[in-house]
Amino acid sequence: MTQPTQKSMTIHHAGQQRYTAHNTAGQQIIIDMTPDHPLGVGPMDAVFAALAACSMSDVVEILRKRRTPVQKYRVELTGLRDGEHQPPRYYHYLMRHVVSGEGITQEDVEKAAHLSHEKYCTVGASLNAEVEIEVVLEEG
Repeated sequence: MTQPTQKSMTIHHAGQQRYTAHNTAGQQIIIDMTPDHPLGVGPMDAVFAALAACSMSDVVEILRKRRTPVQKYRVELTGLRDGEHQPPRYYHYLMRHVVSGEGITQEDVEKAAHLSHEKYCTVGASLNAEVEIEVVLEEG
């Protein structure tokens, strides 16, 4: 059995409904829910971007290993949100992969995308899983 790995991130309140998240390497992302002039993306946009980037990374690597490198690639991602549950959640994602490159066939992309979604993409697997969230409160 493999040992679990741990990843850490610290998120700071930056005023109003704006937050900066920093990973252990010092890189940051701005999560912003202010209605006027947001500086970053909203939380669900960040989830969308993480899901798409995770899958795209897998697809690019799979196609590279098959000696069909990607020249142009985009994902168009849409989600359906359930308004009956509280909090509302996304229950369906449609991920449209648009890929081109010399020698790349639609079958190649389909295989790579399915491998990503079924085997490799940790973001997708996390969204599909029953995840335990433990909350600890500290005075700061």
